[in-house]
Amino acid sequence: MDQRIRQSFGKQGMMQTLGAKVTSIREGQVIITAPIQPLASQQHGFAHAGMVFALGDSAAGYSALTVMPEDAEVLTAEMKINLVAPSNGQRLVATGEVVKPGRRLVVTRATVETEYADGTRKVVAILQGTMVPVT
Repeated sequence: MDQRIRQSFGKQGMMQTLGAKVTSIREGQVIITAPIQPLASQQHGFAHAGMVFALGDSAAGYSALTVMPEDAEVLTAEMKINLVAPSNGQRLVATGEVVKPGRRLVVTRATVETEYADGTRKVVAILQGTMVPVT
């Protein structure tokens, strides 16, 4: 499972552009981190909502892949985001989790936090989505 997810993740140009890394893989949960860089900031210097969404979506999607058959890949069918605070730390930490596994649909959620220089974190977004296996 670990190798399969890391290989798939390595093919994502968006994640490479953002400097994102998979930092944890467990059944039903994947954590992805990325530094907040000027290339992905908005006009006030915060991480752009597009970056927040991309990390949360990928973390949720890969958490779903952990419960899918070996020959499956994953696609997002639907994803909702609530942005709850500005991302003004040094990096983002996206934790994706499976809420309800299924054969055709996997319901997921992701929490995205901004992490400050002292290691403290603040939740900046909550996502909920539906993933589908593709074979």
